Amino acid sequence: MSNTALFLVLFITAFVLVGAALVLAGLLAPRSYNFLKGQVYECGIPTKGNSWIQFKVGYYLFAILYLVFDVETVLLFPWAVIMKDLGTDGLVCVGFFLIVLTLGLVYAWKKGALQWK
Repeated sequence: MSNTALFLVLFITAFVLVGAALVLAGLLAPRSYNFLKGQVYECGIPTKGNSWIQFKVGYYLFAILYLVFDVETVLLFPWAVIMKDLGTDGLVCVGFFLIVLTLGLVYAWKKGALQWK
């Protein structure tokens, strides 16, 4: 069996299994519509006042930027482990990766995403 056929069998099997699991979960899952399920619950203490307050978008922006750059930086560790085996091609690829990462940082900086206002 060729690699393409194996890939198609794997893809179709995964699609069917995931679809079957979603359908079964939708059919067999217990349903309970209760007013208390919709209430805000924080550490077992009833909330006082309005629990739906608006946060500054800066918190989310910093979190997303941190996650993006953190994950991309973590991807450099496997490269560092096998750096000698990759040779010049590996060095060029990681150089391109770092250029894209730096351009993303410069873009965020120019847009003012890194300023806390």
